[in-house]
Amino acid sequence: MITLDDIRTARARIAPHIRRTPILRLSGLKQPLPSERVTLKLECLQVTGSFKARGAMNRVLGATLDGIQAGLVTASGGNHGLAVARTAHVVGVPATVFLPSSVSPSKVEKLKAWGARIEFRGEVFDEANEAALDFAQRSGALYIHPYADPLVVAGQGTLGLDILDDLPDLDAILIAIGGGGLIAGVATAIKTLRPSVRIIGIEPEGAPTLHASLAAGRVVTLPEITTSVATMAARRTDERILAIAQRDVSEVILVSDDEMREAARWLWFEAGISADLSGAAAIAALRSGRLDLPPDASICALICGAGPDGVS
Repeated sequence: MITLDDIRTARARIAPHIRRTPILRLSGLKQPLPSERVTLKLECLQVTGSFKARGAMNRVLGATLDGIQAGLVTASGGNHGLAVARTAHVVGVPATVFLPSSVSPSKVEKLKAWGARIEFRGEVFDEANEAALDFAQRSGALYIHPYADPLVVAGQGTLGLDILDDLPDLDAILIAIGGGGLIAGVATAIKTLRPSVRIIGIEPEGAPTLHASLAAGRVVTLPEITTSVATMAARRTDERILAIAQRDVSEVILVSDDEMREAARWLWFEAGISADLSGAAAIAALRSGRLDLPPDASICALICGAGPDGVS
């Protein structure tokens, strides 16, 4: 689907338009984690509040000017929509974002503030995505898939390069999964350069999309979605993303919505970090005790999205 060269090209292309987000090495915790050496990658401080700014910007900057004159359109659980809306603002074209009804109200308000046209369709991402594809066909707007697009995946992969620069002693990284574009991009970058690093995915129990597909050896369409985490609620992944996961992902851990809420509260209490539930998924997996990692392993927990879930 993508190569390391694609990711390096994306890094140079998007550099003027995104932030180099910081890392935070955890210490002095009141409620300790099972692992002793955990570093947070604070992609929640990325523009619009998530890693999605990387992929959306790479997709649009990789298109021709003629290809974006009718505007941009996408479907999203929230974070990708915000990234597309902000990208549209940067390049000076309109954006239309189709959302499921389960999207966080705080993300809807941010989308409005970015000037996006908002349409609600269905209860989960896949229903909103059908409407976005129909709109793209009727309007001529450039459709930006949140995870099944090589330019989007390459953009997300730039995060893997940043992490290796910051953490040369990395042993394992924990990555939340929605459709799988983030873990596919980051895994491609990291495993190409540092094959020994373990790539561990985290999915909600109510949307085990990649977990089920890896177990079946083929892309599985889930019969239903029961998680309330809209940013992690895709019913199916893409065949090319599954192939990367089969090659590079060590395992996928399932966590409950309640475990992610508690992890978001933990992040706010221990580190003053305001994460959404997907952003707290890596900490939820660590706190669950389901990970088989040495206590002294150097672990990166990717805090991939911002939100008020742990504050209230």
